[in-house]
Amino acid sequence: MTVPEYQTFMLPLLKLASDQKDHTLSEVYDRLAQEFGISDVERSELLPSGKQSRFDNRVGWARTYLKKAGLIDSAGRGVFHITRRGLDVLKSKPTSITKDYLTRFPEFKDFQARQTVRTATGESEENHDKTPDETLDAAYQVLRRTLAQDLLDRIKNSSPRFFEAVVIDLLLAMGYGGSRIDAGEIVGKSGDGGIDGIIKEDKLGLDAIYVQAKRWTGTVGRPTLQEFAGSLAGRKARKGVIITTSQFTSEAKDYADRLDMKIVLIDGERLAQLMIDYGVGVAEKVAYSVKRIDEDYFTEE
Repeated sequence: MTVPEYQTFMLPLLKLASDQKDHTLSEVYDRLAQEFGISDVERSELLPSGKQSRFDNRVGWARTYLKKAGLIDSAGRGVFHITRRGLDVLKSKPTSITKDYLTRFPEFKDFQARQTVRTATGESEENHDKTPDETLDAAYQVLRRTLAQDLLDRIKNSSPRFFEAVVIDLLLAMGYGGSRIDAGEIVGKSGDGGIDGIIKEDKLGLDAIYVQAKRWTGTVGRPTLQEFAGSLAGRKARKGVIITTSQFTSEAKDYADRLDMKIVLIDGERLAQLMIDYGVGVAEKVAYSVKRIDEDYFTEE
């Protein structure tokens, strides 16, 4: 099954605390995962940011919203217990607890008012299914996909020489190629059997990586890989990279997977994503630092 959205966890979490004992969040993770049949694989699924699991994030926000509504309260570092209000809510036997349900409590209503996102027209914009972290991640992914497409469009409209420079800059940013002078001298110079250049795997040049970089307009098929692999074999080489602004056919990918040498395929989409990751051709517009409570700071001796 997929991990339920965070509101689904609110009532089960409150019921779990109905014994009026202190509970830790790690304990809640385990018990709710068991109750909902969440597998270890599903528990390990990460948010797009890669910083936290989706399951932990959703359970954590369920707890946060219950706390903001005064249904549970902190009882020390990473520990919480149910409040009198929380017990009263359970006595009313609700079928579910949602954000809309929690608006009956003034503390939560004030909290929600501070969290409401406004669009350019001034209208409120809320997503009841996603946690704030997921909403932020989703917005970031939209911006990233748009940026990646813009990068790819610029590269496709650039000269072959500029594309070579992009490849050099990216490989250097990733830690390959030694110096820029070394890389600039060899990429785009060979042209031998589909090999456009040879670049150092590390700054010491302990191994070499053979590169083919082309702004193909159509998909790159198996024959291109066969020619490239043959050139590598003729040089007794074991490592190669093919970089294109287009895509690879499924036959080409299957062929690369079956080779006993390592040939990495970088299509246009991955090329753009790597450029963003390594800061090639992009500049930072704005950075948001998302912080959390430092529990150690608030621990009293």
